[in-house]
Amino acid sequence: MERSSSRRAALVGRRVAMGLVAVVLLVAGAWSSWDTAHHIVLAKGREHGTVTVTECGEELCAGRYEPDATSSARARVTVERSVAAGEGDRFPVVVRPGSDAVVRTGVPGFLHAWMPLGGAMVLAGFVIGGGLRMVRTAWGVGTAGAALLVATFVAL
Repeated sequence: MERSSSRRAALVGRRVAMGLVAVVLLVAGAWSSWDTAHHIVLAKGREHGTVTVTECGEELCAGRYEPDATSSARARVTVERSVAAGEGDRFPVVVRPGSDAVVRTGVPGFLHAWMPLGGAMVLAGFVIGGGLRMVRTAWGVGTAGAALLVATFVAL
């Protein structure tokens, strides 16, 4: 009797631990994505415009900002290098409040903002399948994450 109850306790403990790991992965991915995504999702009232990339460094690209409506033009704004393909590119952006940093908008910007969540979903799929033994759920979560990553690659 002792043996089976301790084995059941170990199985429950493993499932709880793996469930917590999966939840932490997904929450961390969503939290990391939201840092950029909230500028796109909640863009009402923010400065909208178009950036023309003029120079690129290792991590950031810089360019000229042309506003859509009431905001003022800026001679130099920065955008993450992974978003801007290279010099001469033009794309719609929203300005991060209180800075000269911009975030790409539209479908490519939206997908790029949620990339950390996509990666977390792929990793969580392995934890769900291997640690929790929930194979169908793991395939669903992992496939959705991989689809998000592939869609981002294609859109950018």
